[in-house]
Amino acid sequence: MGILEKVNYPEDIKKLSISELYSLSEEIRKFLLYNIANTGGHLAANLGVVELTLALLYTFNPPHDKIVWDVGHQCYVYKILTGRKEKFATLRKLGGLSGFPKTKESIYDSFDTGHSSTSISVALGFAIARDLNHKDYNVIAVVGDGALTGGLAYEGLNNAGRYNGKLLVILNDNEMSISKNVGAIAKYLSQVRTQPKYFKLKKVTDEFVAKIPLVGEKLNYLIKKLKGGLKYILFPGTLFEALGFEYYGPIDGHDIKKMCEVFENVKNLTRPVLVHVVTQKGKGYEHAEKFPEKYHGVPPFDVETGNHLTDTNSKSFSEVLGDKLCELAKNDQRIVAITAAMPDGTGLSRFGKIYPERFFDVGIAEEHAVTFAAALAKEGLKPFIAIYSTFLQRAFDQIIHDVCIQNLNVVFCIDRAGLVGEDGETHHGSFDISYLTLIPNLTVMAPKDTKEFEMMLEFAAVYDRGPLAIRYPRGTTKTIGIYEPILFGKSEILAQGRDLAIFAVGRHVSMLYDIICENNLNATLINVRFLKPLDIELIETIIKTHKKILVVEDNTIIGGLGEKIKGIIAEKNSSNLIKHIGLPDKFIQHGSIGELYSLLGLDRKSLKNVIMELIKN
Repeated sequence: MGILEKVNYPEDIKKLSISELYSLSEEIRKFLLYNIANTGGHLAANLGVVELTLALLYTFNPPHDKIVWDVGHQCYVYKILTGRKEKFATLRKLGGLSGFPKTKESIYDSFDTGHSSTSISVALGFAIARDLNHKDYNVIAVVGDGALTGGLAYEGLNNAGRYNGKLLVILNDNEMSISKNVGAIAKYLSQVRTQPKYFKLKKVTDEFVAKIPLVGEKLNYLIKKLKGGLKYILFPGTLFEALGFEYYGPIDGHDIKKMCEVFENVKNLTRPVLVHVVTQKGKGYEHAEKFPEKYHGVPPFDVETGNHLTDTNSKSFSEVLGDKLCELAKNDQRIVAITAAMPDGTGLSRFGKIYPERFFDVGIAEEHAVTFAAALAKEGLKPFIAIYSTFLQRAFDQIIHDVCIQNLNVVFCIDRAGLVGEDGETHHGSFDISYLTLIPNLTVMAPKDTKEFEMMLEFAAVYDRGPLAIRYPRGTTKTIGIYEPILFGKSEILAQGRDLAIFAVGRHVSMLYDIICENNLNATLINVRFLKPLDIELIETIIKTHKKILVVEDNTIIGGLGEKIKGIIAEKNSSNLIKHIGLPDKFIQHGSIGELYSLLGLDRKSLKNVIMELIKN
């Protein structure tokens, strides 16, 4: 029997010796590897935090002590060791374990997370609430170095540094977020990692002091001042100490014994402490060690070869963006590309290699990305900024204030619009139609397939009337083969009939087209194309010629396309019967896209039944 079979909760870990913890770490890696190979998920980050998680659970006492995981990409080991090992095969599956911390899932999860750079602010809130409630427990924020490219992390650090109480921040430094970290902070941390002089001297000094008999507080004070002075001579000032933290590190994030010693020494200090641990993303799995960005988030894969089992020959929307933008940039020197720490995920890696001087990865800093793009556009460049729908929400104010008020020619390429599947509620692009179409000056488009996406990118490259957004789903879609030229503000009619008119957005267009053709239905199908401005002329015509209207969209029903068409019908005082199918007014759980569509009535079978019922009645 292996050690892992006997370990289910943190109290089981505390019974083990340090040597047994090292053996346990290897068992956990194997457990992770073979389970994630079946379910998919965030592999490399979790392989890197095995020893760190063990050291945390060995030293602290959750759920009494609160451990806050930033983003949650690295929480799998924690889940395994806090009572969820037996359910781990359900990870990211419908009705199973979430891939992120979820308070409704376990009392050991202290806060729901899914977006980056939040943990320090959360931990500070917990610490102050603890003090005001006159309680006593530790609060630990685990934040990755990638999260330090996000502004919210510094807002947390800035406020936590002036707090006079017990707070521990653990910086898990693996030189990666999803892709290789960029910017001044990454460079700074690299210098800290590779600065041996101070830390060697510190070790020698500590050993020397330990041999001196205790001769009073004055000597201890003088030695402390001497060490501090030497530190600033050899390594002038550290960012974290300047912000008010007591800094320890960097230490080896795979040395359990050392981490346990450090955590034990600092856990009762009544001031903000930052412990800097250096880990290897993907540790223990050759493929993930070599290509950590490829194995950050993976679909099911073959453990031996590392090959994904869901690879397809069809180009994804993200790949189409990268290829088409390279083609457009060849003939237009104004075009630049921007991503927020997602060059691979958004398909822009190739653009970055071909046009490095025109490619900007700004890190996990969506707000900065948008304002930065606004200034580029102000000076005559044509920025294409590619960000996932769920992450663009963080830059809502910048879209309004810095881009749209000035009517600047910024192109927003909004990846992962609609449901994304197994990552769940924090990652679904459920709201972009609603939050983008309310902004003046912003044109919003949605392609029915990858070919039409190429056409829209060509349109966007020459569009000079202000900001423009193109929202598109994860993966690929079936192509229809019908492509009318794109005209500003005009929809596309793919089928014509009298019994029913269907307005559809994005990936559902081809699904509905197939239903109409396969069942020889007498229905009109409109590919909306422009969500703003809407094709009012066509909508008014449809209202006059069709008594029954169906609207299908993969956006929340609140503020979506259906509500807008209902509003036009109400203005015309018309008596049309309108059925609106979209995402309900709630946060959608995790599961495969197919399963979620079936639950929500957005799958082929459900839509066919709705259409047949509308036509029949």
